[in-house]
Amino acid sequence: MKKAEIEGVLEDLGLDKVYVFCVNDGAVMTGWKKDQGLAGSEMIEFVADTQAALTEALGIVLTTPGMGPCGVLGAHTKRSKRCAMYVVDGVIKVFQVAEAEDDPAGDARPEATLIETMKPLMEAIKD
Repeated sequence: MKKAEIEGVLEDLGLDKVYVFCVNDGAVMTGWKKDQGLAGSEMIEFVADTQAALTEALGIVLTTPGMGPCGVLGAHTKRSKRCAMYVVDGVIKVFQVAEAEDDPAGDARPEATLIETMKPLMEAIKD
């Protein structure tokens, strides 16, 4: 995201704001934004979905068969699948989820959610 912001890709797409969210607390999200070199960014905001309300509403709660919602973190902890959305006036126009049977979180193969994949999908909607 930082490279896309610096190169103007986000503005060229006509984006007002980019939100990065996950099931976590605000302090962790603030630290993550800083760790990614985006602390000074006004265009990219990191948001905590503390109770997994957004994650549940979108139907992207991470589940790992036989291991509870998120194996390593325990059955009581919900997590979100990796996703990317393009939202216009509150309507989801593009919704991509990076997941596979052997990679339910989408960590190993995030390609479906990267800006390089999202950009042509977003541009197609504008045409």
